[in-house]
Amino acid sequence: MDDTIAAIATPFGSGGIGVIRISGPKAFDIASTLFSRRKNRSEGFTGLESHRVYDGYIFDSKNRDIRDEVLLIPMKGPCSYTAEDVVEIQAHAGPIVLRTILDEILTQGARLSEPGEFTKRAFLNQRIDLTQAEAVADIINAKSVSALKFAASQNLGALKRQIQELREKLIQFLALIEVNIDFPDDVEPFEPSQTEIELVDDVLEKCREFIRQHEDACFLKEGIRITICGAPNVGKSSLMNRLLEQDRSIVTAIPGTTRDPIEEGLNIEGIPFVIIDTAGIHQTDDLVEIIGIEKAKDHITAADLVLFLKEPGTHFTDREFEKVVSVENQLGKKVIFVINKIDLNEGNLPELSEKYQHIPKIEISALLNKGIIELKQKIVNICIARLDMGKSSVIPNLRHKKALEQAVENLMFVKTGLKQSQEEEILAIDIKNSIDSLGTITGETASLDILDSIFNNFCIGK
Repeated sequence: MDDTIAAIATPFGSGGIGVIRISGPKAFDIASTLFSRRKNRSEGFTGLESHRVYDGYIFDSKNRDIRDEVLLIPMKGPCSYTAEDVVEIQAHAGPIVLRTILDEILTQGARLSEPGEFTKRAFLNQRIDLTQAEAVADIINAKSVSALKFAASQNLGALKRQIQELREKLIQFLALIEVNIDFPDDVEPFEPSQTEIELVDDVLEKCREFIRQHEDACFLKEGIRITICGAPNVGKSSLMNRLLEQDRSIVTAIPGTTRDPIEEGLNIEGIPFVIIDTAGIHQTDDLVEIIGIEKAKDHITAADLVLFLKEPGTHFTDREFEKVVSVENQLGKKVIFVINKIDLNEGNLPELSEKYQHIPKIEISALLNKGIIELKQKIVNICIARLDMGKSSVIPNLRHKKALEQAVENLMFVKTGLKQSQEEEILAIDIKNSIDSLGTITGETASLDILDSIFNNFCIGK
C-alpha cells in the first residue's frame, strides 16, 4: 500500500484516447516531473490542483523530448477511485505511445500494478465494499442492458446495504445472548421471545430469497446456453445463422459439414444467450465425426436450453429423443422441439409421443426465414418465465450464493436450537457463523484467498 502503482487502463490497440492511471503517494510528484503545460519548456509543472483538467505535454525524463500532447487529471485522496492520490493521463491511444509514457512513469519510482490492484486498493481503503468491487467487473463484462442495470445498482451499494441490514439484526441478537453468557447472575435466564424467533425467520427468508434471485437471474451475467442438436443435414447451421442474422456457420448440402461445435453470442430482447451449433448425431465409423458427436453430447448436457431439430417426412421415435429429454428430466433442462424445412412439404410432420407432449413445439423454415421470430419469442418466454425483472435491484453472484447457503445452514441450526432450548454458548456460535458467512459477501470477514481470487480476475489497469 506504500507503493505507487501505474498501468494502462484502456484496451490494447489504436484509437482516439488511451488512459494511463497512477495511484499512490508519489503520483503527483511523478506527474509533475514528466508534465509541462508548454511544449518549449520541459522543466515540469509543480502547481497541480486536485480535480482540474490540464492540457499539456509529457516529456521523457532523459532527453526531455515530447512524447505526446495529453490531458492530465490529478485527484487528491481520499476523493479518488482508490482513495489515494491519483493522476490520470489521457493520451492518444496507440500501443507505442502509451507504453512509452508508462515506461517513463515507471522510471520515476512507480511500479506496474497487479491485476485489479486499483480496485483492490479502493476496497482496502474502505471506499467500496467487496460487492461493489465485484460489480465493477460485472459492469465491464455486461452482456446486456439488463445485466448492466443490475451491476450498476450493485456498484452503488444496493446489495451491500441489504446484507449489512441482515448482519446488524443478527449482531443485536448475538449481543443479547452474550449478555446472558457473560453476566448470568445479573439478567433473567434467556428465553427467546416471539420477536427474536421472527427475527431469525426474517433473516432466513431474505437469505433464501437472495439465493432464488441468483438461480432465476444469474444467466443475465453469463448468458443462457442454447445448444442446437439433431441429425445431420437437418438445418442446424442454417438455423444458427438465422438466429444470429449473419452467416456464422458453414451451410452445405453435404451431411456432416459441422464437426466442431461453433459458439457465438446472441441477444434477444435484451437477454444474453450463447448459442452452439453442434455436429449431427448419428451412427458412424468416421473417427473425426465420432469425436464431434461426443462434443455435441457434452454441449447438450451443459446447455440451459436445447433446440431439437427434425424435418418433415422423417420417422421419429422416443428412443431418438430419449437422451435429450432424459437430461431435461434429470437436470431441469428445457427443450424446444423444432420442425425445420416446412417449406419442402414432404409429407406428415414428425410428432412427439404422448409421453412428451408437454415439450413445446414450433414449425420453421430456416431457409425462408419463416417462424424465426416466433421461435425467438418462445425461447425468451421459456427462459425467463420465472423471472420478475422488477423484483430486485441486485443479483447475487455464485460466490455470494455459496455464502448465503452457508448462512442459511447456520441459521437453521439456530432455529432448531431455539426450539430445543439449546445452551446459549452453542446458539452464539451458530449466530456468529451466520454473521461471518454474510460478512464474506461484503468483505468484512473475507479471507485473503477470496480477495486474491476476485481481484486476480480483473484486468491490470482496473
